[in-house]
Amino acid sequence: MNYQFQWGVLWSGQSGSWLLQGVLTTLGISALAWILAAALGILSGALRTVPWRPLRAAAVFYVEFFRNVPLLVWMFFWYFGVPPLLPRPVQDWLFNHGAEFWAGMFALGVYHGARMSEVIRSGIQSIPRTQFEASMAMGLTTFQAYRLVIVPIALRLIVPPATNESLNLLKNSSVALTISVAELTFQTRQIETYTAKAIEALTAGTLIYLVLCVSIAAVMAWVERRFRIPGLIARGG
Repeated sequence: MNYQFQWGVLWSGQSGSWLLQGVLTTLGISALAWILAAALGILSGALRTVPWRPLRAAAVFYVEFFRNVPLLVWMFFWYFGVPPLLPRPVQDWLFNHGAEFWAGMFALGVYHGARMSEVIRSGIQSIPRTQFEASMAMGLTTFQAYRLVIVPIALRLIVPPATNESLNLLKNSSVALTISVAELTFQTRQIETYTAKAIEALTAGTLIYLVLCVSIAAVMAWVERRFRIPGLIARGG
């Protein structure tokens, strides 16, 4: 084996700034997509358990439509398909302010929102029915019962599976390189192209993803221990 390792390429020239920019872009697109996914997941997950059939049907349609189409297809759809449907001023603004970033963010958000919806639904359905009945007996409406009792409890129960979805979202942000989002994987490929050092570049990207994911998992484990409900969720390790 004649390969000569040169780890110095990772911090020489523009490589260091490319990696930093990639990390910041990955965190930015993942954070915004997570907020969108959480909002869509909570809304659709709650609607899947309400007694009104039209609302349940709308939520089921959203979940089945978005989670059963590959994420890559949604990346292409939001980047190539949606902008031509928008008014010309909106198109100009998007292409002047990183259209690929916003397309990637929406693709990640709606895709993982559908997956998060199932996590929320399972959390709500794991709550004893007596919680809802007690809320109604106290004079709360269905909306108030969900807002004040059911959903807050469900959010505390679903921390472990929500952690998995959050980690998947962060890792799936790498798919955004296909529409030229300069996230971490894109930048490691760029370093490899300019330096011809694929092992060094991809090793750096791998380790950075590992550190990010382990950090998020550690934070979520603390959240699980801090907000656990005795008798409904076991203490996290």
